[in-house]
Amino acid sequence: MTESNRRTAALLTVLLTGQAMASMDTSIAAVAAPAIRADLAGPPAVQQLVLAGYTLTFAVLVVVGARLGARHGSPRIFRLGLAGFTLASLACGLAPGPVALVLARVAQGAAGALMVPQVLALIQSAVPAAARARAIGAYSMVLALGVAAGQVLGGLLVTLDLGGLTWRLAFLVNVPVGVVLHLAGRRVLAGLPADPPRREPLDLPGAFLLAAAMLTVVLPLVLGGDLGWPLWVRAAAAAAGAAGLRLFLGYEARRARRDAAPLLDVAVLRHPGVPAGLLACCVVMGCYAGFLFVLTLRLQDGLGFTALAAGVAFLPYASGFALCGLAVARLPERARTVLPVAGPPVLAAVVVALAALAAAGWPWPAASALLVAGGAAHAAAFSPLVTRLSAVVPAGAGAALSAAVSTGTLLAAVLGVTVVGGLHLALAAAGRHGAALTLPPALLTAGLLLAGAVAARRATRPAPEARPVPSGPEVVGSRP
Repeated sequence: MTESNRRTAALLTVLLTGQAMASMDTSIAAVAAPAIRADLAGPPAVQQLVLAGYTLTFAVLVVVGARLGARHGSPRIFRLGLAGFTLASLACGLAPGPVALVLARVAQGAAGALMVPQVLALIQSAVPAAARARAIGAYSMVLALGVAAGQVLGGLLVTLDLGGLTWRLAFLVNVPVGVVLHLAGRRVLAGLPADPPRREPLDLPGAFLLAAAMLTVVLPLVLGGDLGWPLWVRAAAAAAGAAGLRLFLGYEARRARRDAAPLLDVAVLRHPGVPAGLLACCVVMGCYAGFLFVLTLRLQDGLGFTALAAGVAFLPYASGFALCGLAVARLPERARTVLPVAGPPVLAAVVVALAALAAAGWPWPAASALLVAGGAAHAAAFSPLVTRLSAVVPAGAGAALSAAVSTGTLLAAVLGVTVVGGLHLALAAAGRHGAALTLPPALLTAGLLLAGAVAARRATRPAPEARPVPSGPEVVGSRP
């Protein structure tokens, strides 16, 4: 292995492990939630905020984290976010009560929002072009499978109950990993070329507008059901939040035209295929989140699986994703163009077939084979699209693209769990059983995936010759 390859491998190890920590932490906390409720007293809303505080804070601040990376340098902000995430994980593990745990989870979300946008930006700017497609494939795998991996790890740690720590170990496991990463990151990231510092002020009005819009969208979806809000209230809030996001994009576009350092460089959305590609990525990730939520409920509540057994049952999916995701970079360009369009229909068929199987039981050989195929189809639908989007935008817009991918997929995951999972819960509350319970959410997921295939087709269509895309301040100064 050459010295350049060793440096690239070390860099990717640090970046992707940090990404994995942030991606896994939502599902780790979800698996640990019953143990948290048994150990800590507090009203139900506070207990729910233990799960939602991380997601909400991350969703609100991830674009701000991307902007800070472009302003102060991605290596510096990544290390700052990693240090904050490690300290917040320690605070979670040592929390004496539910309020302290909620505050620590909010701090975790804020630190993750600093760290995560820098990962794709650094892959674009610091990984050699020959290795970049494979690196982005690994990044896509970590981004997509973090939730499933967190389920397995969280279930294992809570089940082992080492030292009587039960749920606390699910958070404390981040501390030694974070310390090692921080020490390694000081050496690996210190040698990277840095952009000259940017002195323009942070777009505070844009940050407040984005925060208000994101909270209006996500808060009712995450907490509305547990707080007993009527469905029309949640739908109205989501619509208002979507309108707020549209206002935010318009404001940022006007700010960019004035060369006033926007919070998010919306010029990244004007590159050929980027909007449709982002939509396709979000549809796939939203359907995946809804499918995973429903399958976990079915295995645990309907078929009596433990949390750990349900996580282990999903491992074939992760294996299929990993095998396909790592193989994509070795395929010819023509095949990589076809995969995002072919992947969603295959995943749709797998979801419907698994729903039929899970209606009465869980035949392990057939279910595992279907999960391998589903994971491979997911990788085919997601990884090549992220690679294509990264190749379309300039290196200097890597942080903006990373923020758009992170924010969009997170919102899609919340919507997927709310819509697909909500349908499953409503059917279960109505007393439905068997196929009448499992098939409607699967058919809804399949329909959404087919729409995602249409968006992927638009994203992979060869772009006509066009004039160069106007660039805002963040796009102009590309990293060396």
